[in-house]
Amino acid sequence: MFAKWIKPLLPAAALCIAASAASAAWPTQPVTLVVPYTPGTGIDLIARQLSVHLPSAIGQPVVVENVAGASGNIGSERVARAKPDGHTLLVQVNTLVMNKSLYKTLSYDPVGDFTPVAQTSWGTLLLVTNPNVQKTATASEVVNAAKAKPGQLTYATPGVGTPHHLSMALFLQRSGAEMLHVPYKGTAGAVTDLLGGRIDYMFLPVHVALQHIQAGKLKAIATGSAKRLAQLPNVPTLAEAGVTPDNVDMWYGVLAPKGTPSDVVERLNVEIGKILKHPDVAKSFESQGMVPAASTPAAFGALVAKDAQRWAEVVKKGNITAD
Repeated sequence: MFAKWIKPLLPAAALCIAASAASAAWPTQPVTLVVPYTPGTGIDLIARQLSVHLPSAIGQPVVVENVAGASGNIGSERVARAKPDGHTLLVQVNTLVMNKSLYKTLSYDPVGDFTPVAQTSWGTLLLVTNPNVQKTATASEVVNAAKAKPGQLTYATPGVGTPHHLSMALFLQRSGAEMLHVPYKGTAGAVTDLLGGRIDYMFLPVHVALQHIQAGKLKAIATGSAKRLAQLPNVPTLAEAGVTPDNVDMWYGVLAPKGTPSDVVERLNVEIGKILKHPDVAKSFESQGMVPAASTPAAFGALVAKDAQRWAEVVKKGNITAD
């Protein structure tokens, strides 16, 4: 009787034992960190730092592979379709969750097809203007100026659906103001026109904007971070300005294909957390305007889910699409 009852369970038990043994042996081959953007970006820098420090901790080489295209979707999909064994990982920014709402024809789920491993850092966006073009000094003055000339003031972004774009869309939706969106193919052209007086406003990463702010060529109106920046202590946050109770900072992190064993995820999370404490890592992050920020897989997952919902509401309300 007992034999008849236990026999059907043996195959399932064998699979569980095999999976446990496989995850316990991880890693059994080099680990690939897929960066879905070109070399030289903040995300690429994170992956390069991990590739330097992780091998000594896990006993296998770590390779960085840049798979750029389609606003990060090509590389992200590759990881989503990879074998969930901890040997292929994704290094991404919050563009990932924005894409879930921006693209209606994706063949993968930018949120559901991944297991969060660890947040690595925050990147701050600043609302800036050219002081020679716009004399507005506060967020409320920006709103009043925009409402006085609906759709006539302009703001630049590196492209439709970028964090810079959706942060401004959120700002305008919350304030009830209107501006004309001028999307560029990258940040450089947008900054050139902002400095040249052909664009009125823009959200820029702090490491891009800071040199121009210090030179008096740009003025910082508000910071998108949760608290004021040490480099710009007199610049209020968007929350202090009454625009949004939340921040619009860009989070960066590591994700694995859905179904990756939990013990592998936990091991990676611990090792990445150790790496983020290295002074040289913090210094390298600073060059890209990032601040190290460790988290548990659960906390990172909650952040990803919350951010996906927030930007979905912004995209829907603004009728924004990247398809």
